[in-house]
Amino acid sequence: MPPGERAEAIREVIWSSVVRVEITHQPDPRLIRTVGAISRVGPLTVCSVRANATTVRRTPALARDDMEPSAFVGLQVTGSSVVVQDGREAVLRPGDLVMYDTTRPYTLLNRDGIHQHYFRIPRAELGLPTGLLERATAVLFSRRDPLADLTATCLRRIARQQARPAASPGQSLDAAGRPGIELLRALIAARLGDRRMAVEASDETLHLRVMDYVRAHLGDHDLTPARIAAHHHVSVRQLYKVLARNGVHLGGWVRSQRLERCRAELVAPSTRHRTVAAVGYRWGFPNAAHFSRAFKDAFGITPNDWRSMHTGSGEDPRVGGP
Repeated sequence: MPPGERAEAIREVIWSSVVRVEITHQPDPRLIRTVGAISRVGPLTVCSVRANATTVRRTPALARDDMEPSAFVGLQVTGSSVVVQDGREAVLRPGDLVMYDTTRPYTLLNRDGIHQHYFRIPRAELGLPTGLLERATAVLFSRRDPLADLTATCLRRIARQQARPAASPGQSLDAAGRPGIELLRALIAARLGDRRMAVEASDETLHLRVMDYVRAHLGDHDLTPARIAAHHHVSVRQLYKVLARNGVHLGGWVRSQRLERCRAELVAPSTRHRTVAAVGYRWGFPNAAHFSRAFKDAFGITPNDWRSMHTGSGEDPRVGGP
């Protein structure tokens, strides 16, 4: 749009859909560049933004507006930024997280430009004591912390839901948003809460941590329930109990995840030199005949036919079915 209209257009969108803040842009309106997407993912409002240098302020007057008390979580994608609130200052780099609160003033400094995912979460959804939330503002949750890294990975996946319309959006998006909130609650409790709260939060997110571990080791042929349980310091019985409580059947879920990886790899241009059996072996199917049967049972087509159907088609193997 014309340069003279950009600042006001950005302000109107952010005020109406995200939060009321004052935004300082480039002094020359011709230099203002902003690209973004805003959506609802269950209880979250997700705002993914790329823009050139800005300063964003939630002023004392704006912090007294009638907006539902909420927490924001910023996930740095590239570059760096600074968050200032409650007398603290956090410097973010790629993969880092930070939280700030809409009920009190804050400042976001983006001297090199913005490239972040922002997540607005009603404070009631977090279910944490007010005092703990106040201690968590402008505290850096570094990507070097394993739980922070897992939380950031989950939130990054949630942000990507904006570009993936589903057949039944309401249910799937709500399901995508909940794990991010649970992990964030665990992260704050583990970092700043007492021991009891940290243990409770750890128990609540065990299934998420197990599923993330399994995703990272799908190609391991020794990915047994005993190994998964030992890694998470629980018994095999407790592992099954926790997963069942969250609607996950471990064996079936692992098999479906492996088959999805095989389906994508079979038609990826960079891996078409691999045999079908080699692809199956890479993702935990050592027996070629068993792999072929499992693939056909899941997708209604053999892996050879699936590959032949998509060779040279240019279709995205991750979208749709056979």
